[in-house]
Amino acid sequence: MKPIRLVCGTRSSYDDFSRATALGRSLSLFRHESPPQLMLFDNNRAGLSSIYNYAIEQARDNPAILVFLHDDLHLCDFYWMDRVREAVSRFDIVGLAGNTRRLPGQPSWFFKDASFTRDDVQYLSGVVGHGKGFPCENMSIYGPPGLECKLLDGLLLAADSERLIRTGLTFDEQFEFHFYDVDFCRQAEARGLRMGTWPLSVVHESAGAFNTTSWHAGYERYTRKYGGL
Repeated sequence: MKPIRLVCGTRSSYDDFSRATALGRSLSLFRHESPPQLMLFDNNRAGLSSIYNYAIEQARDNPAILVFLHDDLHLCDFYWMDRVREAVSRFDIVGLAGNTRRLPGQPSWFFKDASFTRDDVQYLSGVVGHGKGFPCENMSIYGPPGLECKLLDGLLLAADSERLIRTGLTFDEQFEFHFYDVDFCRQAEARGLRMGTWPLSVVHESAGAFNTTSWHAGYERYTRKYGGL
């Protein structure tokens, strides 16, 4: 059985990770018979795409189910490892929230245009809690999970490393943070990989960072790459 390998970039030090981050604190609570591996990029200032690609390349000789995730994520499901294994047996790329369609120039799975117009609820999928821990302060119930999607949120993305390597799917390193997930899904779609959401109880501490200078710079690079398609 392939190990589950968590891939995370954090600005915390290695020693502080388990107490200073949501992910570190939640992982310290679990006592798995076969615990997940943690590929932690501590004191990280590199773009997520570059460290995620490093993890993919390292898995070439050491295959794993790779879970790319943010450090401000609380894992609240006792059976989260089982959920991840179930998910990657159903889909090639798995996320927590996503959109079953993709529109030309769409800047994210949630918004359908650069004016931040929320997409119609009929196309959204997944559930994410928000707050500083469990019980969460509120929940975003976007739509039923378990649906095949065209776009996924990069909060958590999981895939079998052998499928990524076999299809040559990597992250585009020009997208250091914003749009790395949208672009990754575009590349997966072009390779015929199936993407979808899966039910997994999590609480996210951050609400995201849209409409910032770096976000607009990323959107410009994204539209330049795809020509508004």
